[in-house]
Amino acid sequence: MSTDRPPVGDLFRRFRDRLAADDRADLVSPPQRTADLPGHRPGRRGGRRGGGEELRVPEAEFTSYYGRPVLKPPVWKWDIAAYLFTGGLAAGSSLLAAGGQLTGRPALRRAGRSTALAAVGASTVFLIRDLGRPARFHHMLRVAKLTSPMSMGTWILSAFGPAAGVAAIAETAGLLPRHGVLGVARRALPPVGHAAGLLAAGTAPALATYTGVLLADTAVPSWHEAYPELPLIFAGSALASGAGVGLLAAPPAQTGPARRMAVAGAALELYGAHRVETRLGLLSEPYRQGRPGRLLRAGRVLTAAGVAGALLGRRSRVVGAVSGAALLAASVATRFGIFYGGVASARDPRYTVVPQRERVNARRSGGGSDG
Repeated sequence: MSTDRPPVGDLFRRFRDRLAADDRADLVSPPQRTADLPGHRPGRRGGRRGGGEELRVPEAEFTSYYGRPVLKPPVWKWDIAAYLFTGGLAAGSSLLAAGGQLTGRPALRRAGRSTALAAVGASTVFLIRDLGRPARFHHMLRVAKLTSPMSMGTWILSAFGPAAGVAAIAETAGLLPRHGVLGVARRALPPVGHAAGLLAAGTAPALATYTGVLLADTAVPSWHEAYPELPLIFAGSALASGAGVGLLAAPPAQTGPARRMAVAGAALELYGAHRVETRLGLLSEPYRQGRPGRLLRAGRVLTAAGVAGALLGRRSRVVGAVSGAALLAASVATRFGIFYGGVASARDPRYTVVPQRERVNARRSGGGSDG
């Protein structure tokens, strides 16, 4: 049976040639101006105006399918940011308590031990809430995975918590009667508390810094790229918050270790915060803008004020208390600023796409030079 239709192969070739012709017609080299294009008429939309405006490619818009982000933002909420603070506070307070214990400053020791127990208790609550099914918290203890910051953090909390609890309970030994069974406990608790306090202080550096490793281990751009600085910032923040507790609770005559902790913690925290706001290029933007930027700037101001008060008001209980409160508030602001900065970087596709393109281009240029 005959037909007038051309063969399918001819139709395909015509369609392909038409697409190629359209593509060639749409290609205009960047230096070419609109006035040089064939058929251009001045005054038409998109044409040349007055001084000969060049045809420019519009700015790229970083969008994704159906308006969804390229990277799924963290599901963590404010309670994890609070957990970052309370974990650092527990670590810093236990170091303060150990300093008071070793230098014969009982007020520092008592304040540090009681605060460490309260803070680690709050940290445990925040962490369990984030698991979704709190009753399954014990499942985290079935394995110890060295490559998992969350797994190691669970074990660090499990080691630190009981030691901090025993050390804090030992502070109640003076309330027990001197005779009988309770009298034996009264005499046994202080040395046991000293050993437990040193054990808690020994695990405190890991407790203070593992949360920084935890954030950097995620795919969140501004957290992941700041992997060298986050543990440094969190270590400094922990020291500063522990120093704040000592300045608030102890008389000026016993706050020498707290003042030294404040200076060391402020130096680490300010240096690390400056690095994440300047070293990361595009990925530093979330730490400078919006709510994260305001929080981190407030943290810097409060840290500087707290250290200045700790050094200049050595003999004033009021100045010391105000300085301690400023250091605690600075630690809160810094932790929340780092947290919200990472969340903001995950929500904007630009912070995921642009660094990836830059890394690909760098590898290609490097490979070309090697050849």
